[in-house]
Formats: sequence, C-alpha cells, structure tokens
Amino acid sequence: MARLVHQPLEDQEFDFILGMTDGPVLAYFCGTWPKALTACRAMDAVVAELAQEYGTRLTAVRTDITRCPGQTKRFEVTGAPTAVLVKDGAAVATHAGPMTAAEFRAFLDPHL
Repeated sequence: MARLVHQPLEDQEFDFILGMTDGPVLAYFCGTWPKALTACRAMDAVVAELAQEYGTRLTAVRTDITRCPGQTKRFEVTGAPTAVLVKDGAAVATHAGPMTAAEFRAFLDPHL
C-alpha cells in the first residue's frame, strides 16, 4: 500500500508525519506562484507513481513553501520544486528543480 500525503497544512503536521513514519520521507516542496506551480503539478503525477512503486518503503509529502516556513528553513529550501529525502529527521539528499521518474529513482534508490 502506498503512502502519499498531500500538503501538510502547518509545520506541526509535518513534524507529526515525520514522527509517525518509520522509514524515509520524501518531502517535495512546492510553491504557488505560476512557474513553480506548473513544475510542481507535473511532479505530483511522478511522485504519485513512485509512491505506488515504492509502497511502504517510502512516505511522500507534498509541502507548500508558504504554509510550512519552518520546514522550508529547516531543510534550507530556496526554490520550488525542491525534493528532500528525510531519514531519522535529517535530510540525506536534496535536489532543486523538477525531476522525471527516472531521475527521482536515481535520487531515491541509494538511500532506500
């Protein structure tokens, strides 16, 4: 069963998800301005596909930069989209910019 969580509303909810998840969390940070929104929407489909593929080995969280400013600062996100792979509360990999499914797999696989 895939674990895909969309858009934590607040920083505290993001922390809750991290605390309740045993494995790695893919946090992909998105923005609401037009250029970022287009790239993030394209990534939504890719992340949904990967969440199905990786199943319970990965939890994916779509995070809005403006609604989770604490997490944005914590993981040093400066633009959208940005993917951050989090294990045990710490970032183990970060990628700024959109990615294809193959690029996402190459980003994730060394850490899973």
